[in-house]
Amino acid sequence: MLYWLLYEYIFRHFNVGPFRIFRYLTFRTAFASLTALFMALIIGPSVIRRLREFQIGQYIREEGPRSHQKKAGTPTMGGLLIVVSIVLPTLLWSDLSNKFVWLAVFSTLSFGAIGFADDYLKVVRKQNLGLNGRSKLMLQTLVAFFIAVVLILLQAEGQYSTHLMVPFFKRFRPDLVVSSLVPNPHLWPIAFLPFIVFVIFVLVGSTNAVNLTDGLDGLAIGCTLIAAGALTVLTYVSGHAVFSDYLELQKMPQVGELTIFCGAMVGSSIGFLWYNTHPAEVFMGDVGSLALGGAIGTVSVIIKQELLLPFFGGIFVLEALSVILQVGSFKLRGKRIFLMAPLHHHFEQLGWSESKVIVRFWIGSLIFALFALTTLKLR
Repeated sequence: MLYWLLYEYIFRHFNVGPFRIFRYLTFRTAFASLTALFMALIIGPSVIRRLREFQIGQYIREEGPRSHQKKAGTPTMGGLLIVVSIVLPTLLWSDLSNKFVWLAVFSTLSFGAIGFADDYLKVVRKQNLGLNGRSKLMLQTLVAFFIAVVLILLQAEGQYSTHLMVPFFKRFRPDLVVSSLVPNPHLWPIAFLPFIVFVIFVLVGSTNAVNLTDGLDGLAIGCTLIAAGALTVLTYVSGHAVFSDYLELQKMPQVGELTIFCGAMVGSSIGFLWYNTHPAEVFMGDVGSLALGGAIGTVSVIIKQELLLPFFGGIFVLEALSVILQVGSFKLRGKRIFLMAPLHHHFEQLGWSESKVIVRFWIGSLIFALFALTTLKLR
């Protein structure tokens, strides 16, 4: 919106020199990040106050650590603040003719809406039970399916590639679409099925991994901040002609505009962390965790860094794996691997203080993100 007004209209039509700066991606990314940060900081208190007025408090599961029971009643659904602080700055500072920007915004809003429905049901029922697992999974799969179909259409326009980029390998780029079957329209469901299944797996896995990490004050949003920072770098170099050529990445100039979206996610995360740091004044709820997970997963798929997601989102992956292993072990052997899952609760049960778990997981997330960035040249 501001990009169109300040650059496309004022600079191009009236040739006002200083407004030339608004065409630069780095400038608009910085301002999108600052806009998101100050938006979250400014409207945060009013959002928290309204959540308290509507008595939208967190219900703590009984089987969790007993120390968490004192958090009952803390305002939840603060993820609404995160979503607004990501979407509005993105719409203000990005080129709205870019289809990838709209796809990322759609993903954030759609997964956020699923989380909102889940949180709302918890408030209505006054217990930690929202949407049942099957309904939530079906809705997430439906959104991910739609995103996969849109990407296939963009591939047909030459704006996207279904080839998979594999870390550490320069030439090995398998195509997730069976191209030999594409000429036959009757075989399209089979031809595009591997790509669609892969996208669904990445997006649904990403959303639920962030959701599982959201169990301690500031844990999920701190890890998201680091992951979003890494994504900002990855998105910028993927859309930059010189850097993408030097790093031997797929040249996708259109995805560069997503750097603004990622920058807004960084700013929004910092702003929300101000209120979510221990002891938290507000929780993000599923509306925040599912929206952030969907945003991270969608950007990863668009810029072809899906296989780096387990690295710059390493903590999210470990949290999800701990739950999968715990449930699988208990069903198969009748024994638990961890004292409690997700993983952050295991360390709490070992005697670590909540603050220590949070900061050490942040450090781990930073290490994962730095390693992910180093792989760009290790090919």
